[in-house]
Amino acid sequence: MIVLPLNNMNMKVIIPVAGIGSRLRPHTHTQPKALVPVAGKPILAHIVDELIAIGMTDFIIIIGYMGDKIEQFFREKYPEINVHFIIQQYKEGTGQAVWMAREFVNPNDEVLIVLGDTIFDVDLSSVLTTPYSSLGIKRVDDPRSFGVVDLDKDGFITKVVEKPNIPKSNLALVGLYKIKESTLLFEMLEHNINNKILTHNEFHLTDGIGRMLEAGIKMTTFPVENWYDCGNKNSLLETNAILLKRYTDKDKEECCFEFQNTIIIPPVKIAGNCKISNSIIGPNVSIGEHAIINRSIIEDSIIGSYSHLENAVLHHSVVGSDAVLKGLKQSLNIGDSTEIDFT
Repeated sequence: MIVLPLNNMNMKVIIPVAGIGSRLRPHTHTQPKALVPVAGKPILAHIVDELIAIGMTDFIIIIGYMGDKIEQFFREKYPEINVHFIIQQYKEGTGQAVWMAREFVNPNDEVLIVLGDTIFDVDLSSVLTTPYSSLGIKRVDDPRSFGVVDLDKDGFITKVVEKPNIPKSNLALVGLYKIKESTLLFEMLEHNINNKILTHNEFHLTDGIGRMLEAGIKMTTFPVENWYDCGNKNSLLETNAILLKRYTDKDKEECCFEFQNTIIIPPVKIAGNCKISNSIIGPNVSIGEHAIINRSIIEDSIIGSYSHLENAVLHHSVVGSDAVLKGLKQSLNIGDSTEIDFT
């Protein structure tokens, strides 16, 4: 990715991460969704690392559920950036979350808003220098679960609608917004909040952007090649597999592990200080630091840090940190023409 010279750009990054992440339970009982690991690091780290790589240094993080863990994560991993934390006590939508960031945004600042539960794959170099506000979009088969944009013949946005019952286009918003007129956005969001203008019982960011369009602000779109949802177990594991392959293709050394009597089938990501023996690991497996795995077969799975697995056979599984799993050992004497199925 191209690193931009941002010396003359007043850009603040706003990342809402106050959600509970109920679809990822039980893992979100003990940590916020944004810190659930995928492909070797937390969801939030994938997002922040991409933004730092293009020169972003000013972050505003909207926290709520277990927000202290988010703060600790930033303090320890990103001490070099400027970050402010705001607590969203009442979860009333992304519009309210973004509006709460207004006190840390100067009138001349632009804002880059990135929802904290999806990992994006997009080159932001041209987006950050466009003369217009611009929203990330991707064509989807069923846009009814997303914010949807309508475009005119010149490619400017004419309308945005949150989760329409009858979509007029299949261009879905993916949670990535570059807004030049930040002060106006906050004013529009405040108008909706003060006047209780809700959609699906929430104050949506989409509605504030819609009011900006009605006020005559010109906005464009930019295509997002891929964005990876981490909202539930299946999508988390799918994202894990995609990112592992992408990272392994870039760095072949990731495939070179040496563990006792163990076969590694890439792509895999194994953190430091792991003890693995007598096992088959991969493909599509990421393992957190200090994990202990013995006499196990693991594929298409995420294993948390400090977990201990013995005699385990796992497929399409997510094991949290500090978990202990000891499987069954079998002793068999099988004759000819015998079939045994333990599933």
